[in-house]
Amino acid sequence: MAIYAIGDLQGCYDPFRRLLDEIDFDPAVDTLWLSGDLVNRGPKSLKTLRFVRKLGDSALTVLGNHDLHLLALEAGVVRFGKRFGSLEKLLNASDAAELCDWLRHRPLAHYDKKLDTLLVHAGTHPGWNVKKTLSRAAEVEAALQGEFHADLLGKMYGNRPNLWSGSLSGYKRLRFIINCLTRMRMLTKTTHLDLNFSGSPWRARKGLVPWFEAPDRAWRGTRIAFGHWSQLGLIVLPHLISLDTGCVWGRQLTAVRLDKRLPHVVQVEGQQR
Repeated sequence: MAIYAIGDLQGCYDPFRRLLDEIDFDPAVDTLWLSGDLVNRGPKSLKTLRFVRKLGDSALTVLGNHDLHLLALEAGVVRFGKRFGSLEKLLNASDAAELCDWLRHRPLAHYDKKLDTLLVHAGTHPGWNVKKTLSRAAEVEAALQGEFHADLLGKMYGNRPNLWSGSLSGYKRLRFIINCLTRMRMLTKTTHLDLNFSGSPWRARKGLVPWFEAPDRAWRGTRIAFGHWSQLGLIVLPHLISLDTGCVWGRQLTAVRLDKRLPHVVQVEGQQR
């Protein structure tokens, strides 16, 4: 049995299938951990989403920011624009509602105690240990899976609040958790989220640090696997695995085997543009 973590697919179905062939994936015994953003930008979001869903329990995915935007579009709480034109075929599909309902029931964080590994799309707050990360994620999951999920999908947009406080409540609290788990890259030295920066960390202005370099990290010692940050690229360290290697931009799609003492990396050529 093998467990592979794979970076953001973003509708890149063909590279995904090539990667599964390369790792000799067997859904009867192997498991995939997908870092979220299954859809958007790439040419085959519908086919990708259908395929991942069909894999059942052999594929575990966390929600990314593009996945959440798809849900908001399908719920009709945001307007469809050219920027998300790659989702048009999916949204018009006969099984769109069924696929989005399945996606809406995916987690925002997943933890395996045996591997001591946490999977998230973007990252986790330095003040949250694994237990708190899962608890915060569960708050959002309960709202997403509830009767009034469309309200949350409509109110999740925005960069404020950008500082965590246990006293946050309502949609402001849920928005912060969503931003932290699905959009975060850089933090200020006072742990405010900077959600405007998306480049390479060495190009950031003075005073910003990558979320995983914040001091006094509560999750220190636990391995974190994440995607979202294509400009960061592949990182494979004992306690940190960055998976988004820019497949949708024509670079690579990456799989990292998690269940071996030394992680094994497999890459295939990314989406042809």
